[in-house]
Amino acid sequence: MPVTSRFRPAWWLPGAHLQTLFPPLFRNRTPPPLRRERIELEDGDFVDIDWTEARPGPTVLILHGLEGSIGSHYVVGLLHALSASGFSAAVLYFRGCSGEPNRLARSYHSGDTGDLDTVLRYLDRQDAERPVYVVGVSLGGNVLLKWLGENPAQALVAKAVAVSVPFELNAAALRLERGFSRVYQAYLLRKLRRTTRSKARHHAVPLDVSELRRLRTFREFDDKVTAPLHGFAGVEDYYRKCSSRSFIRRISTPTLILHAKDDPFMTAAAIPTAGELGPGIELELYSAGGHVGFVSGAWPWKAEYWLDKRICEFFVQPLPSGSSRDRRRRS
Repeated sequence: MPVTSRFRPAWWLPGAHLQTLFPPLFRNRTPPPLRRERIELEDGDFVDIDWTEARPGPTVLILHGLEGSIGSHYVVGLLHALSASGFSAAVLYFRGCSGEPNRLARSYHSGDTGDLDTVLRYLDRQDAERPVYVVGVSLGGNVLLKWLGENPAQALVAKAVAVSVPFELNAAALRLERGFSRVYQAYLLRKLRRTTRSKARHHAVPLDVSELRRLRTFREFDDKVTAPLHGFAGVEDYYRKCSSRSFIRRISTPTLILHAKDDPFMTAAAIPTAGELGPGIELELYSAGGHVGFVSGAWPWKAEYWLDKRICEFFVQPLPSGSSRDRRRRS
């Protein structure tokens, strides 16, 4: 089916930073009515899922970005849009992001696919006949693409969308040390420091909390906190093993990647080339859009959030004949 909704950036939001900042600052973030479900994990921890009202269509699972939550503008927007399009929409919160601290010292990271795998298998046991689609945004997109590449023959996810993905974690960390992008880095690091201080009240963390304020970049934080907490030898080991770019060649699941060349969290050089894309991937690359921005519309008071429209459009298309889920449903 041809794409009918090519992105055209709003004329009144020129540049990557305005596209990136407008949605979190001005978009309505009132969520629809939600029902919470808790899934217990084998290591004694848990993850939470918030569900919209059940709909007859497929289930769509949303994976949020770094330190995301129900307060994230894209999560709320997608829940509303997907539900209105007939999908049973849900958001999976990574450990510690649902508003309640997780039980263990470890948390989540950019390559943590284990919990996603557990949740997908749980959904399959609950209703194997209902297709499951997944949307991953930013860090969640990296997790999703890595999982799809790790499981090229899987039949748990019928379709996937990844938005504004940090394909190379090292390149993303370095980009966030430059220019205005340092504002995003400072904001996210404040949240990560706060989370780590809270965790240190109940668990052992890799460094004294008094040293947290000295960690001024993502590379420093990931080297001193994220990597040792999750069993990596250091930041280089973490970034090398968890960057989705090295996994996407093996993706056969129908997957749409939406990305802007001017994403201030990433360099254009880190965007995968056509030769790196797996057979299931469709990459839509736009010259503008920022990071999880993609705002269009004639006027600021009539802003349109194009990502919601494009994602719903992709999901309402029929499953490709011969896909893993299609074969499973006909078997």
